[in-house]
Amino acid sequence: MHLLFQKDSEEAYIVWEIRLPRTIGAILTGASLGVAGAVMQNVLRNPLASPFTFGVSHGAAFAIIVLGAGRTFSVGPIGFSIIHGAPVVFSAFCGALLTVLIILGLSLLRGLSPQAIILAGVALSSLFTSATMFLQYFSDEVRVASTVFWTFGDVGKAGWQENKIMALTFCTSFALLWLNRWNYNAMLWGDEMAKNLGTNPKFLRMFSLLVCALLTAVPTAFLGIIGFIGLISPHIIRLLIGNDYTLLIPYSAMAGAGLLLASDLLARTILSPIILPVGVITSFVGAPVFLGLLLRRNRF
Repeated sequence: MHLLFQKDSEEAYIVWEIRLPRTIGAILTGASLGVAGAVMQNVLRNPLASPFTFGVSHGAAFAIIVLGAGRTFSVGPIGFSIIHGAPVVFSAFCGALLTVLIILGLSLLRGLSPQAIILAGVALSSLFTSATMFLQYFSDEVRVASTVFWTFGDVGKAGWQENKIMALTFCTSFALLWLNRWNYNAMLWGDEMAKNLGTNPKFLRMFSLLVCALLTAVPTAFLGIIGFIGLISPHIIRLLIGNDYTLLIPYSAMAGAGLLLASDLLARTILSPIILPVGVITSFVGAPVFLGLLLRRNRF
């Protein structure tokens, strides 16, 4: 045990520089996506809303690639390194914000139904994925590798610096959303009732989606696209405690963190010693859940 606290030991390096940052990164990312999903489902009045199903994660990743914020440099004949920093986070936020604004515009200005909004989210995801594939086709090997970096979600990319930024973003965003927990409860009764209860639905919707864009953009900037955590976590909590947002917001964060940790554990052990990107596991689990929710709605 004492070897873990010796700076020069191999065990200490594995724990403090690989395992612990990876675990903390999974907790912060899962919690961020879980909270973002719970709030998006409320303000968009759609139980199928989440950063992944509405294309917000895809928009963030695409913006990083197309704006060239994630610069790459070759290291040797086949290796490459990726530069993180403020430009990457800012580009991811711009892409995520653009996506939520498109979704919000379709929802409010065109009066689309929740089912149509889901189809719009699928279309946006497909658009961003196709555009990313187009860029890959005309890119060199190093640029293709950097594109794969953001399209494959992997918590193994998390380091101490990335975790500090994700922790700051999560704590600030969580506090802002938590302060509006009673307003989200009022929104459950519809916009008119929310107005009668003293809530401004339009402002709350814009503000909440802005914060959700930030919660999605920062983990995507550092770890890539991780799907379905924001969709599954709130629904698990609703089955257990109901739809009270005073409890749903914090417990969705806990459920998201737990789900991503479990998915990462499975990704590291299912084909050991090969380590799969955690985004592969979450998509395998999330896709059947998504289809199940569609069938429950019985409207498609």
